[in-house]
Amino acid sequence: MNSRRLIPAFLGALAISACCTLLLGRKIARRNTNPEPEVRYITAAKSIAVGEVVKAEDLDYIDWPASRPVNGTFAKPNAVTGRLAVFPLEKGQLILSSYLAAPGSATGLTTRIPDGMRAIALKSDEVVGVAGFLAPGSHVDVLATYHSNQSPETITSTVLQDALVVAVGQKIEPDPDGKPATVDVVTILAKPDDAEKVVLASSQGAIHFVLRNGGDHAATSNTPAQLAQLGGVAAPGAAPAHKTGAPLPKTRHYVVETVLGDKQSSVIFN
Repeated sequence: MNSRRLIPAFLGALAISACCTLLLGRKIARRNTNPEPEVRYITAAKSIAVGEVVKAEDLDYIDWPASRPVNGTFAKPNAVTGRLAVFPLEKGQLILSSYLAAPGSATGLTTRIPDGMRAIALKSDEVVGVAGFLAPGSHVDVLATYHSNQSPETITSTVLQDALVVAVGQKIEPDPDGKPATVDVVTILAKPDDAEKVVLASSQGAIHFVLRNGGDHAATSNTPAQLAQLGGVAAPGAAPAHKTGAPLPKTRHYVVETVLGDKQSSVIFN
């Protein structure tokens, strides 16, 4: 009795399963016959250093969904070969137009200046240059120490943050052995308005470079530091501090001036 009831139920379930499998198979078949269109973008077949000329053997391709295009990419190798890399490229990375120098650009520092940026050289010394450890590719903050019209105190403020060092002296490549080098000129990248601020600050006082971690690009909100904020340092014009206790005795001074022809001398007597 129970077996007779189970057989129709089993056959019904089998029929439903077959129908579902058939429908799923047709859907997958339609998807395979109508795949999403793709485009081919050029990538780096190997690591490419800054300033290196891109060659045909340095290029590879990747298939990319056409519905998600990437601006600044290349599809033809002749649009990339012969150009210089402005930024380092890793193997498999998409090559964008902003990573390469303009076609026909001369070699040297100009190839490392992206569109809209400026290279500015600043005077340095062994201390300002972080003891010679600044190298092309380093990221620095630029600080200026100067006197403000609003206050006679000396002020140090951050003029520029996360600036890229593109040249140290006349070297645009870091030392392969990582040896520090003492130089007197450091060239950094800056936007035009930031370059104006740096030039103005350098004309008002001393410039200092603060070395950053290469992966730290966060901007911080810094308040200019004043001399009065340093412990134990008196601000200009401030009265010297005296220890508490008995008042110091007042000392009277007598000054005698002597004039002999066009010569004049003074003698102080206590």
